[in-house]
Amino acid sequence: MLEFIHDPVFRDFLHSLNTELNFKTELTWLIISLIFSMIGGAIGAMLLAGKEIGYKFAATIGSLFAPVGVIPAIILGLCMINLLSKY
Repeated sequence: MLEFIHDPVFRDFLHSLNTELNFKTELTWLIISLIFSMIGGAIGAMLLAGKEIGYKFAATIGSLFAPVGVIPAIILGLCMINLLSKY
């Protein structure tokens, strides 16, 4: 595991996540935000409808429907940041 952390290519990629926007970093941020929106959707659905339809089913439905509204906003935001970073 330490070899992976000290790999120069991996360290450069982690540094590029914070400093530049390209296709790899945009795709990585999209995946990270997708995971966070799925977790948030599952928690929100469990709080809203957990008693009525069951906590597991509510979490499943919430994690599937939460990214529907988030993904277009994230893609649009990343495109705008990429466009504005060129000026």
